[in-house]
Amino acid sequence: MAREIVTLVCTECKRRNYTTTKNKRNTPDKLAFKKYCRFDRRHTLHRESK
Repeated sequence: MAREIVTLVCTECKRRNYTTTKNKRNTPDKLAFKKYCRFDRRHTLHRESK
């Protein structure tokens, strides 16, 4: 299967807040989204982790 589940980690507090899926064939690089972090109480950059 090309689609797999990845975890998004906040770059500020280093906590794993979100999970999402991505297609490995179309996006081989790591994902990065600006999402709300409930621990920082603001929008921060969340990146894909292992």
